[in-house]
Amino acid sequence: PETAPASSAEITSIREELEQKTNAITALEERVKNTEKIKAKYGPGLHFESADGNFTAAVDGRIQVDSQYNITNDVLPATGNALPNELNSGANIRRARLGVEGTIYKDWFYKFEYDFSRGNGAVTSGITDAFLRWHYSEPLSVKIGSFKEPFSLEEATSNRFLTFIERNMIVNTFVDNPNTYKTGIGSNWAEERWQVGVAFQTEPVGSWSTAATSVNPNGNNSRNNGSGDTGWQVIGRISFLPWKESESKFFHIGGSGGHTTVNNQYRANDQFNNGGMSFVAFPGTNVDRTAILNTGNLTTGERGVPGSRRIDSYNRFGAEMALVYGPFSLQGEYIQTDIHGKGYSGESLFGYYGYVSYFLTGESRTYRQETAAWGRIKPTRSFDMKGGWGAWEVAFGYDYINLNDGNVRGGKADTIKFGLNWYPLSHVRLMTNYVHVLNVNTSGVADPRSAGFNNANLDIFETRLQFDF
Repeated sequence: PETAPASSAEITSIREELEQKTNAITALEERVKNTEKIKAKYGPGLHFESADGNFTAAVDGRIQVDSQYNITNDVLPATGNALPNELNSGANIRRARLGVEGTIYKDWFYKFEYDFSRGNGAVTSGITDAFLRWHYSEPLSVKIGSFKEPFSLEEATSNRFLTFIERNMIVNTFVDNPNTYKTGIGSNWAEERWQVGVAFQTEPVGSWSTAATSVNPNGNNSRNNGSGDTGWQVIGRISFLPWKESESKFFHIGGSGGHTTVNNQYRANDQFNNGGMSFVAFPGTNVDRTAILNTGNLTTGERGVPGSRRIDSYNRFGAEMALVYGPFSLQGEYIQTDIHGKGYSGESLFGYYGYVSYFLTGESRTYRQETAAWGRIKPTRSFDMKGGWGAWEVAFGYDYINLNDGNVRGGKADTIKFGLNWYPLSHVRLMTNYVHVLNVNTSGVADPRSAGFNNANLDIFETRLQFDF
């Protein structure tokens, strides 16, 4: 039998149903397109990328769990109501950082990082990197924001990739302790065999340690009445590979230099208010970082009164070298800081270190061209239950610093240290250090705590468990 023709109402109903299904299909296609606009992956850390590659973002972080046990702790007894002169054993979270970084339209790179264990809990002191960098060409880039000073091979190396748990004394004292993360503008030129970095920077975003006294007590975030002007510096680093046979056989040399102005703020009656600068040192300890050497504030006394002193600026100079030959490497640096101002005539504080390391499992230190510093160690065979041992490294070093010259009396010290590092995976490592203090001379140092460590006999055992992503 013939089918009866559809009525007008039936045709209208069919059209409406087709339209609804078409709209549903269109909505599904739009959702698929939106999903494809962003690609996410883990490797390690979370990475996001737009379909056209113009926008990327990566969430990364690190945690370092440290311990310190003081085997020998022979120091001078305290007097009166002073606290004991000693190093304390214990454990803490040395660093706990979380950050995000990525690219915008491929040529712009951004990074923001916050350290939750930084600055003794001060709210404004946790920011480390917070900058935007423009890649003008393959070798040339320019950045603005908060970033590390371009100074020293060991400081340019991330604390994730250091051979020993703590940086050596001269790097901690002259670069890291006064807060190496400063606000400013910088430029970098990096090619395969050489690198140059320069920067004009002011003070850190927030206060960091007792050595950072060139800022007001609340840090640069509180630049208000009575805090004084912001200090500034011009600084730079250059490095070169005069010999390179391969990625695991090369020789590195470099140098750094910088001029830093210091803020000094006085009250209306000429009494010193804040600012100045002090330099302190501790012997590579990671939990109790008591300053066994201490220049005290180099601005002292009432303004205009005979015998008062004022540090107006200081100049820093550094020389560095490193050799990698397969699993063997050696590294050394010299840093000098010259003091200028009322009552000072270029007093030189200086020091040097050197160490050797060897990978028992055959790996080699990795070199990052863009920063002319060390990179991540990747074990030849990661640790597993099928015979993989990970990477094992042994190291031995010598460390010396002298904070005595002319009118500056901060003491001097030298140490030797041994390290054993295990890298079970590329993003996990366990470090152990033994530090023996050869000599501490704090005779004539005004700071009573530092003076209590004169001729101290110190032996320290340290550990670190690190995970980063």
